[in-house]
Amino acid sequence: MNQFDLTDDQREIQELARRFTADRITPFAAEWDEKHIFPRDTIRAAAELGFGAIYVSEASGGIALGRLEAALIMEAMAYGCPSTSAFISIHNMASWMIDTYGGAEVKAKYLPDLVGMARIASYCLTEPGSGSDAAALKTRAVRDGGSYVVTGTKQFISGAGENEVYAVMVRTGEDGPKGISCLVIEKDMPGVSFGAQERKLGWHSQPTAQLILDGVRVPAENLLGAEGEGFKIAMSGLDGGRLNIGACSLGGAQRCLDEAVTYTKDRKQFGKAIAEFQNTQFTLADMATDLEAARALLYMAAAKVSDGAPDKTRFAAMAKRLATDTGSAVADRALQLHGGYGYLMDYPIERFWRDLRVHSILEGTNQVMRMIVGRDLLK
Repeated sequence: MNQFDLTDDQREIQELARRFTADRITPFAAEWDEKHIFPRDTIRAAAELGFGAIYVSEASGGIALGRLEAALIMEAMAYGCPSTSAFISIHNMASWMIDTYGGAEVKAKYLPDLVGMARIASYCLTEPGSGSDAAALKTRAVRDGGSYVVTGTKQFISGAGENEVYAVMVRTGEDGPKGISCLVIEKDMPGVSFGAQERKLGWHSQPTAQLILDGVRVPAENLLGAEGEGFKIAMSGLDGGRLNIGACSLGGAQRCLDEAVTYTKDRKQFGKAIAEFQNTQFTLADMATDLEAARALLYMAAAKVSDGAPDKTRFAAMAKRLATDTGSAVADRALQLHGGYGYLMDYPIERFWRDLRVHSILEGTNQVMRMIVGRDLLK
């Protein structure tokens, strides 16, 4: 059975993340959601454990773990608050891109602060007119001497207005994916501004807004990789991002399942606990089975991404699709088992129901995940 189990080191990492969540996230998450509080101090406390640079190299100050270990951390933190866990995941994705594709100058400039989350990073691909068709982005970067001059707008950016560093996909060449590059842009560069904070169904503990770039002059050394490699860089970041958002769905759904088990044992109808009804037991059994199946696929996909397996992108897409759809379904059934009480903010289920719903949309919609898998099978 050992090949299907976590190692001792992985269990220690998981337990560390669970203790942090129990102490610093779970008791406060409902207030963050209700009052739209961005818990910067808690996020920086997570970075003190290395969770701000999970798969950044040790040479750059990170803890250089694999994608399975990252998934375990994200899953554990999402048990308390999927929104906060997902926010930390996005920072990790952007920091990893800088570490992996940045030159010595850009790494020295940004990574020391990003590792400890003294500065926080955002990932910027989506635009008002290009969502699933990400390669159609129009934000333009024109080389001018030792700088790029960047103009355009990015949409649905987690951390926009709060975060200090933005890994931005821009068009430096022809239409399509081969004309896209990636630049690191700072919040306080002249010409950078932000739209109004979006009014969202969930994810209330993190800010989301447009990133507006109006003739922003960015040093050429802030280019990640070479010109024309930006789309490849963006997609490589998404392999890990999709695993993490799937893991966030697993953590949130596990919380919903645990809450449903506790509630159905306590709640009495027709003279006995509703957990004693066979229909309730069947529902809980299906929730637990679906969750374990999604978890097994996601852990397998994480191992493939860490190992650089040829089919890593397909498995990351499959795992993201299954884990996020399953997470939403488990949360929905948990809410149903709570009856009218599940609809109230006095219970955590409605918050998880709202937070998990967006996971089927971001990091590539689940329809796009099916396209990735289908095309890979037929190539």
